[in-house]
Amino acid sequence: MSLPPRVLQHIQLLIFDLDGTLIDSKLDLALSVNATRAQMGLDPLPHEIVATYVGHGVANLIRRSLGEYATEESMQQALDFFLAHYREHMLDNTVTYPGVREALEELQPRPMAVLTNKPVRFSQLILEGLGMARYFRYVYGGNSFAQKKPDPVGVVKLMTDLKVSPCATILIGDSDTDVLTGRNAGVWTCGVTYGFGAHTLQDMPPDFLINDLRELPPMLDGGREGGHHHASELAP
Repeated sequence: MSLPPRVLQHIQLLIFDLDGTLIDSKLDLALSVNATRAQMGLDPLPHEIVATYVGHGVANLIRRSLGEYATEESMQQALDFFLAHYREHMLDNTVTYPGVREALEELQPRPMAVLTNKPVRFSQLILEGLGMARYFRYVYGGNSFAQKKPDPVGVVKLMTDLKVSPCATILIGDSDTDVLTGRNAGVWTCGVTYGFGAHTLQDMPPDFLINDLRELPPMLDGGREGGHHHASELAP
């Protein structure tokens, strides 16, 4: 699907996913998961495997990382260890993706927010640590509401608080969870092809795709038509 320029030019509110969209946190997450597995007497997992577990909240990440060893008792123990370890090491290797800072600078006149399934305090600390917190009016995490993405509660809350309609809102993310969240909230969706959840966009295509966040500002300013990239381009 493509979006005509007239639609894009009416976008007011931009809601961003965090991991895989604004920040490349894959290595720090994988290292903390494997430190947790070591604590539980388990062998490390390949980093690429861990990356496929990201995006559905920390409890899901740990449950999938433990696999058959995920009992109620082990889950709590592993979760406590992971949260403490990741809190200490979440900025060791994590960086913004190329073009993110430049894009946010250009997009600044519009209200922007972060909606992630990562715990909200961790999200805030990472954005502060990377010097990006100033761009966002609100930061909501996986524990900000009773339900996580793909439930639309966070998007609806942001639209209500900022008094913006669904047709003037766009959700930018790297995974099927983000696209589904956008659909559930009735807003436009933009997928990024560089994130570690991008392979899931083949089965849940967004309204349009971009390869670099710097492509977004000119689209919203009417510089060129959106939707030049399609989900089929993600196929290997």
